[in-house]
Amino acid sequence: MKDQVVAAGTWVQIRQQVLAAGQRAPQVPKDTAATPLVLLVKGFLVAESSTGQEAEVITLSGRKMKGELAQVMPGYTHDFGQPVPELMHVGHQAREMLEGGDSDD
Repeated sequence: MKDQVVAAGTWVQIRQQVLAAGQRAPQVPKDTAATPLVLLVKGFLVAESSTGQEAEVITLSGRKMKGELAQVMPGYTHDFGQPVPELMHVGHQAREMLEGGDSDD
């Protein structure tokens, strides 16, 4: 949504183009080379801004960064994929080996 006014202090995500499509490393695949390298950063908006406009944020680690205000109240969408059955018991087995016995506690 363009032109949404966002108050200072709001949790947002900014977008910053790091490299244009033609500037990518020569060894990357052709489809990757045809795509710009984009940095997405989440943080607290320093001053009131509008989506689609340049904005400054302060990240949770205290860094100040500028970029296009892309999203308001972004969530976290990553995960670690499906469980690997072969690895499901590794922690229990390692504890048994380290403690020298059963770890049913």
